[in-house]
Amino acid sequence: MTVFVFGHRNPDTDAICSAIAYADLLQRTTRPDAIAACCGAPNQRTEYALRKARMTAPRIVMDVRPEVSDVCRRDPIVAYDDEVFHEVYERMKESNIGAVPVLNRQGKFIGLLTLLDLLKVIFEGDADPILSRRVSSTVTKVCHVLRGEMQHAVEPNTKSDLMIMVGAMSAEGFTKRLLQFPSSQLLVVSGNRPTIQLPALEHGVRVLVITGGYELSPGLVQLAKINQVTVIKSAYDTATTTMRIKSARRIESAIETDCVTLSSKLPVADARKIVDRSRQKLFPVLDDQGKLYGVLSKSDLVNPPKTQLVLVDHNELSQAVLGAEESEIVEVLDHHRLGGNLKSDQPIRFINEPVGSTCTLVAKQYRAAGIDPTPGIALCMVSGIVSDTLHLRSPTTTSVDREVLEWLKTHCTVDIDEFVREFFEVGSALQSQPSSRVVREDCKEFLDRGHRFSISQIEEIGFDLFWERRDELLDALVELTREKNLDFATLLVTDIISNGSLLLMSHESEFWEAINYPRVDRNLYQLDDVVSRKKQLLPLISQLLETASIANEIER
Repeated sequence: MTVFVFGHRNPDTDAICSAIAYADLLQRTTRPDAIAACCGAPNQRTEYALRKARMTAPRIVMDVRPEVSDVCRRDPIVAYDDEVFHEVYERMKESNIGAVPVLNRQGKFIGLLTLLDLLKVIFEGDADPILSRRVSSTVTKVCHVLRGEMQHAVEPNTKSDLMIMVGAMSAEGFTKRLLQFPSSQLLVVSGNRPTIQLPALEHGVRVLVITGGYELSPGLVQLAKINQVTVIKSAYDTATTTMRIKSARRIESAIETDCVTLSSKLPVADARKIVDRSRQKLFPVLDDQGKLYGVLSKSDLVNPPKTQLVLVDHNELSQAVLGAEESEIVEVLDHHRLGGNLKSDQPIRFINEPVGSTCTLVAKQYRAAGIDPTPGIALCMVSGIVSDTLHLRSPTTTSVDREVLEWLKTHCTVDIDEFVREFFEVGSALQSQPSSRVVREDCKEFLDRGHRFSISQIEEIGFDLFWERRDELLDALVELTREKNLDFATLLVTDIISNGSLLLMSHESEFWEAINYPRVDRNLYQLDDVVSRKKQLLPLISQLLETASIANEIER
């Protein structure tokens, strides 16, 4: 079963590069089925890093909730709309199933056929003595269900509407009856009775079936050829032969075309609601082109498999890929605070260390396993460390980050100093992205003391572009707050040259009055020496929320 290695939503370089690197390590050690994934496209800096590393971006997966395609049966027994009762019934009996999807010969889904509806084919028209004897089929199908042998055949594969007439009466009465129906529609069943066979052949009936294992004399066979009559020899007696001919009826009339179908992409949770409301036992599953993908029964939804996830660079469900709460989280590798409502049914491996980058932790796992990363993977991890620590200048930087970065450099084949310079020059979000994208590019949501808020961060060279776009960025934050139903949203714009930031807020709550940084303008603060969302801004907001909470309690 595949295990997906995921960074957080709106992934930054560290999230994407740590997912790629850790998936590679798992593939080389314990989980060859590991796949790096992400919840969105890489930003321009990350794309640059991946190009330099000659690595492909992780698979974009926006939702990991199990889908119908994960639980349905892919190789169902099927029927075709031109088949007859006998063929389909034998197939269903052999497989011990009560329903089958029906296709045409081009593979298009037609409908559903249940055993109960199929049995109605045999007794079709029983209330009418004429209709009960009608069989729509081909001569070949009739011969097949009789396990018979053709003494003479005329257009055996042409579909015909046949009327069964049993020659169990006097020759005179039989001859009178022959004249009541068009000869081209008559299928006559007769034992070894030349007095019945001869008028049938002279009348030019469509088919003459000889029962009891008998066959026509050479002279009568010659007459059959002259009058274009198909002759079939059946080993069964007349009663059994007649019943088996009825089983050569085509199944068309019994197909339920107005049945409930499910999309292969439908989440299992949504499929369960549809299935529970339906009395149908089997549900055809169709792909995006409307072709049969598989079948699903109610029992398939009792205990569906869960998607397996490894979370890197986050440990909060609010930041995880959609559907993570319904998945099996098998491992976490992170360097942020513990938060959210992450739970597991079984013990899991949980690594959380106060370092500057998740890529630092991944590199440590390589070293612990005694495995050297390839140059591309090494440069990936370098990119994550350089990005998250602002090339070791962020206050989140530790001696572990510095030591690991030096180790990774020995496995790279590019000039790291030149790479770092180009990395920060590439991909200014303010230069290349609309404001709505800027505030969502690296956005994380948090829940603290009953307040839901988000912190977005971008890194720029200088603040010139920010001043030009401040008003539209504020509007984008306000819209983000409304869209996500947040109490407030913030954007931390960090200047990688001066090692300082500007903080733009969607709106200012009362608790912001206690902030110890200068207010530059409405909803805008200057945060000198603040470059880390994790270690500096988030603790600051948490402290302000706590102070406000205590003050409110005192007032009460």
